[in-house]
Amino acid sequence: MSHDNNMAAKVEVGALVLFVLAFALTSSQPVPLVMWHGMGDSCCNPLSMGSVKKMIEEEVKDIYVRSLQIGNNIVEDTENGFLMNVNDQISLVCSKLKNDSKLASGYNAMGFSQGGQFLRAVAQRCPSPPMLNLISVGGQHQGVYGFPKCPGENETLCNIVRKLLNYGVYVSFVQDHLVQAEYWQDPLNEEEYVEKSVFLADINQERKVNQNYKDNLLKLKNLVLVKFLQDTMVQPKESEWFGFYKPGQAEIVLPMNQTKLYTEDRLGLKELQASGRLHFLASDGDHLRFNRTWFINNIVKPFLQ
Repeated sequence: MSHDNNMAAKVEVGALVLFVLAFALTSSQPVPLVMWHGMGDSCCNPLSMGSVKKMIEEEVKDIYVRSLQIGNNIVEDTENGFLMNVNDQISLVCSKLKNDSKLASGYNAMGFSQGGQFLRAVAQRCPSPPMLNLISVGGQHQGVYGFPKCPGENETLCNIVRKLLNYGVYVSFVQDHLVQAEYWQDPLNEEEYVEKSVFLADINQERKVNQNYKDNLLKLKNLVLVKFLQDTMVQPKESEWFGFYKPGQAEIVLPMNQTKLYTEDRLGLKELQASGRLHFLASDGDHLRFNRTWFINNIVKPFLQ
């Protein structure tokens, strides 16, 4: 074969390679998204999760969005957000995600309110399929100490929650059957919290450190924490950025970097922050109140597209 023919063949092969690469880039699907709603809500409420899902699908072409339903229908989904043991919910979700073939190569996760800390538990306990980015929108990662409001339209459920919390938040029956008790942290009674909390004390490594929890969380590309500056729902609202009350009282709030969770590096937050993978975002509104423009510019474009 002549020199010219060799050159022509190489040019054709090079052009073919470039075409294949270009086609692969343009035809690749966006990373799937898994969403978990908050207390008093459901997977598909058209005024909340349904609206957010639609917004994301409009902004990110061909994205697969799975909004988690815990139960056989919308009613069960809402009720389970109050009354189904969180650890059982986490196990159920881990199974759902593992059996979803569309998530096999990895997915992004977005949790709203209590869905934020629940999805963090998924990241820590269930590394397969891999969670890539975790976005917590108003999640209470150091728990709550107070129950000022109860969202949703089910007044009966709200009254049940209040009665059970008043009965005794760390009583075993309450811990096993009331979701909000499972991420309740009493700064005036730390020893009982550490001993009896069945969910939050575990995922925050308050007892024996589980190295897998830390290693798995460090696999995230990004951990995004959204705090609502005028939040009247979460006490203290700094929990949304891993802050919490100084032990022994309920007035002074410590920022994340002054809490034991950070200084003792139980979760790997120091490493996430040092590597630029820990992001603190703020929305100047009440709990879960944000507009479309803010959401697209701060969440969708940087982390979902």
